[in-house]
Amino acid sequence: MSRSRSLSEKQINRMFKYFVEATIKIIEEEGIQNVTARKVGDVAGFNGSALYRYFDELSHLVFFGCIKFIQAYFLDVQDYISKGNNSVEKYLLSWECFCEHSFKQPDIYHAFYVADLGKDPHEMLKKYFSHYQTDLIGIPEDILPSLLDPSLTNRSKAILQKAVDEGLLKSDFVEEINEINVLIWKGMLTTFINNRSIYTEEEAVERAMHHIRMTTLTFGGK
Repeated sequence: MSRSRSLSEKQINRMFKYFVEATIKIIEEEGIQNVTARKVGDVAGFNGSALYRYFDELSHLVFFGCIKFIQAYFLDVQDYISKGNNSVEKYLLSWECFCEHSFKQPDIYHAFYVADLGKDPHEMLKKYFSHYQTDLIGIPEDILPSLLDPSLTNRSKAILQKAVDEGLLKSDFVEEINEINVLIWKGMLTTFINNRSIYTEEEAVERAMHHIRMTTLTFGGK
């Protein structure tokens, strides 16, 4: 009985990886907008409808595929943060790193952080790392909580709270600052993706950071 169950779990794990890796290949070669069930099935070597035995929606598969591309941000952000002399600087540098990565691959970051998944992304990440545990090897322990938390609001708030504890920011507006900065990024990214702005990638990063700095220092300054 246990052997049968073990083999079943191995098969599920194998199929999960076949489909995720096929999705990654399509994203790399054709772009995220060209991921379809049929193409994923073709690349994985199965009928496209077979993926729905393992994934509730195609958007979930795209979400899992995006993780490979977003890990570069998590590896870089520590270097950015280390340049800050205090928690406010570290907070702004973490946003700078995030903006640079996200405006370089806007569709990837939108799919991971903004798109409606119809399911709790925290639970989906747990599922992903139950299949890809080796992806966590080499990731510094202080980054892991961020990697395992798809909420921008939660991640940003932790550094902001340190700035309050250090007496660098007023505590009155921490929640508002955090929420406004996330909304600034989401708005800028969505506008950028939809070709509703005249900004280049570099200009979009610069404008987003201008507003994030202004919000943080104006409302949180002491």
